[in-house]
Amino acid sequence: MNHIHYLDDLKEGQRFGSGRFLMDAMAIKRFAVEFDPQPFHLNDDAAKATLFQGLAASGWHTAAVTMRLFAESEFKPAGGTIGAGLDELKWYQPVRADDELYLETEILEVRPSQSKPEQGMVKARVTTYKHPGEVVQVFVANLVVKRNVTQ
Repeated sequence: MNHIHYLDDLKEGQRFGSGRFLMDAMAIKRFAVEFDPQPFHLNDDAAKATLFQGLAASGWHTAAVTMRLFAESEFKPAGGTIGAGLDELKWYQPVRADDELYLETEILEVRPSQSKPEQGMVKARVTTYKHPGEVVQVFVANLVVKRNVTQ
């Protein structure tokens, strides 16, 4: 089911899956050098002496990978993935090299716009997992989704 989802197609409780992404130690370090240069993201030996007790991906790296998986997932909002903000973003455990990430998106709320009848808002919980069922990150997104004006 990889078709475009208009606001009118979506219902609370619907769930959508994603492909998978294998996290790699070099990618963890490359991201950290540019965006989050802390020892637990940069150096295996230094990371062992930290809270993480080993190399861990930046939470922002996990969020970026999640965005890629989300954009390529089964959930294809009409008009593209247009965010109007997040209600929450939580990290539950570190992501490490060789962790395979995947997502589940659950539709929490669907609201037609009163002022812009051609669109509406969708609230969706996006849960990022590693391995079978281990939650690493959750965010609740507010998305602008087009309505099907041909109906």
